[in-house]
Parts: sequence; C-alpha cells; structure tokens
Amino acid sequence: MATWCVRALRQSSSIIASPSLVRATPRLLCTAAQQKSSGPRTEEENGTQNPEPSAAEKAFIEEKTQLEEQLKDVTDKYKRALADTENLRQRSQKMINDAKLYGIQGFCKDLLEVADILEKATESVPKTEISTANPHLKNLYDGLVMTEVQIQKVFQKHGLDKLNPDGQKFDPYEHEAVFHAPVEGKEAGTIAVVTKVGYKLHGRTLRPALVGVVKAP
Repeated sequence: MATWCVRALRQSSSIIASPSLVRATPRLLCTAAQQKSSGPRTEEENGTQNPEPSAAEKAFIEEKTQLEEQLKDVTDKYKRALADTENLRQRSQKMINDAKLYGIQGFCKDLLEVADILEKATESVPKTEISTANPHLKNLYDGLVMTEVQIQKVFQKHGLDKLNPDGQKFDPYEHEAVFHAPVEGKEAGTIAVVTKVGYKLHGRTLRPALVGVVKAP
C-alpha cells in the first residue's frame, strides 16, 4: 500500500512540472484577459453617437413650427369667416322672403277696415226688406254682397285669410278676449261670441279676432 501511494505522488508531480502545461498557462491567461478587455463597445467608441443639430437646422425647425401654427390659425379663421358669411346669407335671404310675403302688411291692414264696413253694411240690411217690391234696396244690397265677395277673393289670392273662431278653443296668439262670461251649454275656455273677425297673412296673425270667452260658472 505504501509503495502505491509513493508511485501516485511521483506521477502527479511530473504532470504539474510538465513544460507544456507551464507554457500553456500564460497563453490561456493572456487570451482571457484580451476577451475581458474586448467587451461590448460603447456608442462613443463605435462612433455612432447622434450629432447635435446645427444652428441652421434649429432655425429651420423653429420656422417650420411657426409656419404650421400660422397655417392652423389662418385655416381656423377662414372656416369661421365662411360660417359667418353663410349665416349672413341665410339671414339676408330670410329678410328678402319676409319682405316679399309681408311687404303688403300695412296695405292689408288698411283694407281690412273697408272689408269690415262692407260686412257691417250687408248685415244691417233687414232680410225681409230685400225683395222685388223694393228694387233699389235689393240692387244696392246685391252690389254690396258682390263687392264683399270680390274683396275676400283678393285677400285669399295674396295670402290673407279671415279668422272667425266661433265655438273654437281660445288661442291667445290668434284671439283677443274682450270679455268673459258663463254660457250655459258651452265649455269653459271656448269662444262664445265673435265681435270682430280677425285675419292672418301667410300664417302670421295680422289682426286678432275680438271674442267673448266662456268662463266656468
């Protein structure tokens, strides 16, 4: 056993003292040191660092930004001007249309008085007196009726319609109440009596009808 141990020690010492192993060790250490020193290179060593923009480039970028802002501002003002122009055009067109429709409003108001007088004149003639026995009165009455019918045709031709709301529901936009009174057999809030007819010009109330309204007892 002792002889075997001495032999093993001699062999191990001969391996350690081998010249080839001694020569390889410095070479391996040098290679490892080179690999360690040749690690990942930085951007500065590679020369790939982004260069800072020059003064001319900075000025160009600032000018480009200013021009873009000015373009945006001018575009916004242009769109606003277009919208204002369109609104003005629509208002002007509406005023023109209203002038065409209601330009005769003052003239119509004056003619309404004539129509009222004709209506009162025909209503004041007793029906019993209109006969061939009194031809002069009959002819006068017929002439008044024909004139009244003709003037109502002219009114309708120009969009002027009569309002005779007897029995209808009271509407403050079309009727003017001159009195309130309870009336048996009629619903409260309805029109019992029309003292003066009204007129509308193209759907707009030109003169409200003067009425008596039923009130609850």
